[in-house]
Amino acid sequence: MNDKKLIAVVGATGAQGGGLVRAILDDTDGGFAVRAITRDVDSDKARALVARGAEVVRADLDDVASLEQALQGAHGAYFVTNFWEHFSPDKESAQAKNLAQAAKAAGVKHVVWSTLEDTRLRVPLDDDRMPTLMEHYKVPHFDAKGESNARFTEAGVPTTFLLTSFYWDNLIHFGMGPKPDADGVLAFTLPMGDARLPGIAAEDIGRSAYGIFRRGDAYIGKTVGIAGEALTGAQMAAALGKTLGREVRHNAVTPEQFRGFGFPGADDLGNMFQYNQDFAAEFDAARDVALTRELNPRLQTFAQWLDENHARIPLEA
Repeated sequence: MNDKKLIAVVGATGAQGGGLVRAILDDTDGGFAVRAITRDVDSDKARALVARGAEVVRADLDDVASLEQALQGAHGAYFVTNFWEHFSPDKESAQAKNLAQAAKAAGVKHVVWSTLEDTRLRVPLDDDRMPTLMEHYKVPHFDAKGESNARFTEAGVPTTFLLTSFYWDNLIHFGMGPKPDADGVLAFTLPMGDARLPGIAAEDIGRSAYGIFRRGDAYIGKTVGIAGEALTGAQMAAALGKTLGREVRHNAVTPEQFRGFGFPGADDLGNMFQYNQDFAAEFDAARDVALTRELNPRLQTFAQWLDENHARIPLEA
């Protein structure tokens, strides 16, 4: 164990971080050990990681001292923030700054930072193609992450910037799965017209991050975009229908209609889908499926993910 490089994983009981922890634990001869960082070391998920052989330590993204302590002795670190826990881009930015500061203080040799585009670089705040949200953002859960890339560069932290994609797991946990329409037929809502949406299984994000760590310094200072497959809403609906054995229609509402759905974050997601549609070529090109598969040979397609997970998708309105 002592000769293994230690990777500290923030959000180790969550979707991305959990995938990385499991990837490291599964590869017993891979030369890496893992330290799972979580706020609640007594949770069932944390205890399950301990049972599998992970070191589990407590730290809080709002407490830079706790982060610095948790990162001591780590060769690498995986950093992710969760906008949907608090809906505050300012909080997310502050947490990213804390992570960068802690990594620098602890002397971490390689950080993989889970990030997204700052959409304001293509859609400035005074551009009325989509509404400005919270006065300072177009897509808050994208912009705060993209803006925070500079915190790592400014701090001099050796960083790989990992551009993630739409989680297919959102169909399970975020209410984005197909729902019965007025006539009882399942409808899958994706407000992107005929544009393709790069997507990925959350588990594969962690596995791909492990592939980056395994390549040593090769991706330090670089941006790596990952995806399992890029599909249109109609293609996703067809795949859902085939796996579920029921008709599934693509409900191609407009981003404006989606923003009007009224659930928490609907305006943010509506803007996100519009950005993905308006800049589909650039957004898709930034995510390399072939490279993702090189990093993670177990990479799943949407059909493969559905085969394993369709029973977990709630189908009631």
